[in-house]
Amino acid sequence: MAPFIVSSPWTLPPPPPGCGVSSLIRGSAKPNPRRCVGHLRRLRLRPSGCPIRRLDVFTSKCFATNTDVDGDNVAAENTVAENPRPLSSSCSISVHLKSDILDSIPLDLSSKKTDANHVFTNLHVLSKREQDALAATPTHPASLYVLYAISLVGNLVEQLWNFVWPAAVAIVHPSLLPVAVVGFFTKLAIFVGGPLVGKLMDCFPRVPAYHSLNVIQTAAQLLSASMIIYALNNTVKQSSTSSVILQPWFMVLVVAGAIERLAGLALGVTMERDWVVMLAGRNRPVALAQANSVLSRVDLLCEIAGASLFGILLSKYNPVTCLKLACGLTISVQPILVILGHVINSLSSGVLDCSRSGVKPVGSSSLFDARKIVENGLDAFGHGWKEYKHQPVLPASLAYVLLYFNIALAPGAIMTAFLVHHGINPSIIGGFSGLCSIMGFAATFMSASLVRQLGILKAGAAGLIFHAFLLTLAVSVYWAGSITQQARLLIFLSLIVVSRLGHMSYDVVGTQILQTGIPTAKANLIGITEVSMASLAELLMFGVAIIANDVSHFGFLATLSVSSVAVAALIFCWWLANPTDGQKKLFKFDAPL
Repeated sequence: MAPFIVSSPWTLPPPPPGCGVSSLIRGSAKPNPRRCVGHLRRLRLRPSGCPIRRLDVFTSKCFATNTDVDGDNVAAENTVAENPRPLSSSCSISVHLKSDILDSIPLDLSSKKTDANHVFTNLHVLSKREQDALAATPTHPASLYVLYAISLVGNLVEQLWNFVWPAAVAIVHPSLLPVAVVGFFTKLAIFVGGPLVGKLMDCFPRVPAYHSLNVIQTAAQLLSASMIIYALNNTVKQSSTSSVILQPWFMVLVVAGAIERLAGLALGVTMERDWVVMLAGRNRPVALAQANSVLSRVDLLCEIAGASLFGILLSKYNPVTCLKLACGLTISVQPILVILGHVINSLSSGVLDCSRSGVKPVGSSSLFDARKIVENGLDAFGHGWKEYKHQPVLPASLAYVLLYFNIALAPGAIMTAFLVHHGINPSIIGGFSGLCSIMGFAATFMSASLVRQLGILKAGAAGLIFHAFLLTLAVSVYWAGSITQQARLLIFLSLIVVSRLGHMSYDVVGTQILQTGIPTAKANLIGITEVSMASLAELLMFGVAIIANDVSHFGFLATLSVSSVAVAALIFCWWLANPTDGQKKLFKFDAPL
């Protein structure tokens, strides 16, 4: 194939009588197809030495690529070349170029006003400012705002329930063992069943799967609330700890709690790893960072509001009434979630209906066959770990998981028990938890700015290094002397509080790294498998805490915690300094740190 260029003026012998060679825009008499086909043969390249044919009526240039040109059958007599006959003014020519570039669109060359410079599209190269503006503009901004609203409604109910059930179970029996047992089996269910749930989520359509998970989570919450209300009404709080654990209502509570957490986990992964990427745009890094920051703020606000709301209710009403109010709120928000889910999809022109490439939809009930449930579960478990190991951003995910080994130097049960044992004022304990939440909220604003200034990867490295450095200082303060001294205690707690800036910054940025690097077809499977790994990390550390249950061993737990954060920072920085070819295609790597 060779380019064919016709320059003006160009002459073609007149068509035979009855052949009206006309454009798509205008035409005269009806042409005779047979005579036209016989006259307008395929053009081939002119052999060397053959004279050029000219048309007096054309003034524009025609550029055609990948076109076969045959000059053998074009009335090539020299007499015609010497005495060309012009075409009739009423006859126009339409040249059809079947090429990938012009998409088979008829190109009218009969108009004298046609400018060849405007025939082909001019490609505009974006300036640096325009590229930055595009990177900060979501693909579907209206749908993204609705996503924030649906996250606010769903997270508020979920965080309220996360505070309701442990408080109510603690009222049933004063021991921590019932709450610990429910929490243990919940983490175990996430670790074992997470990959299977992720596989199912990747196989089913997004919006119907989201609605189904909401229904499952609500049903599990209602069942759990019914069991707790039954226990409160039957005053089983007088029983011993072992007898409470062996009660049928408690066993149902454990199963319902595990199902509720699995459904909540799948909903969170769907919103934070899949939907937000589709709506903000995988190739819009600043817009995606801002969307992740907003979702994190919404989650933190709902966490604070849920606990405060139930605390107010519990101060005015009895536990049974509070549980009933919580159940009523859970049921009432379901229609809102359904409506908002459809609104998101409609505002985004059905982008959530797009199929995940490489994933075969599930058309049979083989995954739900009771005879194959164990086999399917083990298969999904193995498949989930296999995909997790081969993901292109594995070091970033491992760094994220390692942060969950830090159970001592973070607001939680271990830190609270440590402070209570040392006789710290409850107001200081409450202020410590509140300040950690505020720092996490501030980090969501800081993360988007870090991504804009440093890039995604360097922003993640900066957050991890900052977090590890301050925790190292905090542990050094702990080992340097007695923590019971007021000044030393405040320094110790202040360093932990400020370190939450780095932790939450990487939480937001790390999520974006995983969103960018994980294929859409495997987002749910790999995302839930990662959460299963995080649950395993927490299980291992709680196992260590059970063995080293004396408060004097807190320093050992703190050292393990800060070591895990330091290892996470080292792994991430090593990955940043030694990217593979596949990772270079996903990210624009800056100079090694």
